[in-house]
Amino acid sequence: TSLNMIICTMKSIQRFNIKLISRRHLSYVQGQSSKPNERQYFYYIDHQGQLFLDDMKVKNFISCFKDKTFLAFFFKRIRLNNRPSDNYKDEFPYVSLCGPERNFIHCDDVPLVYTRILEGGKFECNHAGSVLTEIMKPECLCMIPRTGRVYHTAPSRVGGIGLVRSQLALELAKHFEWPEHSIPEDDLPTHFNWEGKNYKLTQQVLNFVKETDEFDDK
Repeated sequence: TSLNMIICTMKSIQRFNIKLISRRHLSYVQGQSSKPNERQYFYYIDHQGQLFLDDMKVKNFISCFKDKTFLAFFFKRIRLNNRPSDNYKDEFPYVSLCGPERNFIHCDDVPLVYTRILEGGKFECNHAGSVLTEIMKPECLCMIPRTGRVYHTAPSRVGGIGLVRSQLALELAKHFEWPEHSIPEDDLPTHFNWEGKNYKLTQQVLNFVKETDEFDDK
């Protein structure tokens, strides 16, 4: 039933809300410079889409960045950190280039987090309001049974995948549909009911989700 699906999703999200990250010890100073006319800063994005300075000891709603203009400017410039010579590439796999600033980023999951659904069928991204949005395509949603997390396609510059914020994922869970006799805790949903239309899920984001080889596109 839809209620069981929501309960399973809630339990899975709660289990994975805290993600332990093992990284080698890094030494850096916020604002440091490795070459003339370049300053380096280090950031962290949590699974709710909140942005923090990486060395902030207490990370919560109080300490995250909230200015929507800054958030839009920052997130529009995020891309994969593909510079081979970058010493921080492994631990900070994303970078936002803002003029002379090279902002290194690591995440609880992925950098782009869909935080709300706005009018016009658009996702708000990372709490930036209407100034940073992506079109919601219901067929591009995908729920991972292992974690209960819901994903949606995203621009290739950020890796092709965005995470749906857990609170929004719980609201969307009742719209997923599983084949008869399937087990929501183990099997991928195949359809999504939205605004009177039934969408067959493409499962496209499975190409970008880590460790999903055990799931078949059913």
